[in-house]
Amino acid sequence: MLFDDPAAAFEQVRTIYDSNIAYLRECMRRFIAGEEFTEHVRACYPFVRVHTDTVVRADSRLAFGFVAGPGTYETTLTRPELFANYYEQQFRLLLKNHGGKQQVQLEVGTSAQPIPIHFSFAEHDHIEGNMNAERRVLMRDVFDLPNLATMDDGIANGTHEPGPGEAHPLSLFTAPRVDYSLQRLRHYTGTAPAHFQKFVLFTNYQFYIDEFVRLGHEIMAAPSASDDDKYIAFIEPGNLVTRRVGQAVEPGDAHGAALPRLPQMPGYHLVRADGSGITMVNIGVGPANAKTITDHIAVLRPHAWLMLGHCAGLRNTQQLGDYVLAHGYVREDHVLDEDLPLWVPIPPLAEVQVAIEAAVAEVTQLTGHELKRVMRTGTVASTDNRNWELLPQRTPERRFSQSRAIALDMESATIAANGFRFRVPYGTLLCVSDKPMHGEIKLPGMANQFYRDRVDQHLRIGIRAVEMLRALGVDKLHSRKLRSFTEVAFQ
Repeated sequence: MLFDDPAAAFEQVRTIYDSNIAYLRECMRRFIAGEEFTEHVRACYPFVRVHTDTVVRADSRLAFGFVAGPGTYETTLTRPELFANYYEQQFRLLLKNHGGKQQVQLEVGTSAQPIPIHFSFAEHDHIEGNMNAERRVLMRDVFDLPNLATMDDGIANGTHEPGPGEAHPLSLFTAPRVDYSLQRLRHYTGTAPAHFQKFVLFTNYQFYIDEFVRLGHEIMAAPSASDDDKYIAFIEPGNLVTRRVGQAVEPGDAHGAALPRLPQMPGYHLVRADGSGITMVNIGVGPANAKTITDHIAVLRPHAWLMLGHCAGLRNTQQLGDYVLAHGYVREDHVLDEDLPLWVPIPPLAEVQVAIEAAVAEVTQLTGHELKRVMRTGTVASTDNRNWELLPQRTPERRFSQSRAIALDMESATIAANGFRFRVPYGTLLCVSDKPMHGEIKLPGMANQFYRDRVDQHLRIGIRAVEMLRALGVDKLHSRKLRSFTEVAFQ
C-alpha cells in the first residue's frame, strides 16, 4: 500500500507487525500444548520502501531524513510500540524532503524476512520454559530461528553492497538485527529496552552507579523544581520502578522486582515522559564490554552517549582528581579493528565538547586559568592490556608519548569509535585516578578517599552536560561529521 501520510503509514506497519506476532504466539501456544504441525510456521516483518527518480530534494538543515539519490530504498521494521515516535519522524522527513514534482510515497507491506520465533515472545512471557528438551529441539522444524546471516553490520560499516535488483538500505539496522540487540540489552543490563532514554552515560566504576542511584531516589522524593527537572521515574535492574512523588503508578510497574544478583552491565534509567532522560550503564572494565553494550544500545538511536570514568594520567603535571576532556583517541583496544579501520579518524564533536567544558566550568565554579588547571583537553589512549606497565622495553610508553596522549583507559576509544560507526554523537570526560608512570598508584585508603571526593562532582558534570545537549536540540546535535557519502535516510 502507498501512503503520503506518515501516521497512516505507521499504522499499517503496526497492523502488519501485530497480526504476524499474534499468529506466531498463537502457533507457539499450540505447539507447547502438544499440537503436531505438518507445515512450517512462518510470519514476516513489515517493510517500508521509497522510490525516487531524481537527486532533487528539499534543502534540510538536518543530517538525515533523505535518501542519497535516485533509486529504491527499503528496510524492515520491528517493535512499532517501542519505536513509534522514531518511525513516524523518519516517515515524515522522507515525505517532506522528497516533495515537489517527484513527490515520493511510502510503500508499506509484508517483507520476505521471517520473524524468528524467539523475537515474538512478549516482554514478560517465558513460555519456552514449559517445554522439555525434546520439544525445544523440534522447534527448529516448525519455526524460524534467529539467522545471524541477516544480522551483520555491513550497512553501518559501509561495506554493504546491494545485489542485482536489491533495494538500497533505508536504515542502519534491519529488523532482525534490532530484535537481536533488544534481547541482548535485556540480558546484559537487567532492564527492558523500553526504559532506555535518549541520552546515555557509561562508566567503568560502580561508585558512579551508587551515586546515580542515590541521586535518582533523591529526585523521585521531591517535586519537580525546574524545566530541566522533568524526570518522572527511576528504574533499576529487574525493571524496579520508583515513581516520582505525585506520579501515578502504572500497570507495568508491578512486573518489576529487585534482582538477586546484578547482571553483567547493569542499567539505570532516570526517565522523562518524552524519553529524553538519562540512562547510565556500568560497563565494567575493558573494551570488549564497551563494544558489546554500544553495539546493542545503538539500535535504540540515542541522541548522544558520554563516557564518565577513571583513567591513568600520563603527564607529570597532572594531579589525582584532574579531568581529561578527550579530543582525540589512540585506539589500541583492537575490538573494532575489523569493523572500523584504524586509519579512520574519530573526530571531536564541537557541540558535545562545548557542552562538557561548560558543564565542568559550571559545576566546579572555575574559569580561565583555574579551569585549565584542573581540566586538560587532549588525546586519550585506550588499550586492551590492563597491565601495559609491565610490558618490556617500555614500548607502550614510547607510543603514548609519540601520540601526545595525556590519559589512558580501556574503554573510551571504543565507545567513541562505536559512536562514530553507528552515527551516535559521543564524548569523553575522564578523571585521573592514578599516575603509574610517575609512581602514583592507587592504594586502598587513598582510592576510597579519592572516590568520595570526586565521584559526586564528576557525575553532576556529566548530567549537566546532558541537560545542555538536550537544551541545544537534537537538530544541531546529529552532526554531518558522522554521515558517509551515501548515507541511509533514517537517523
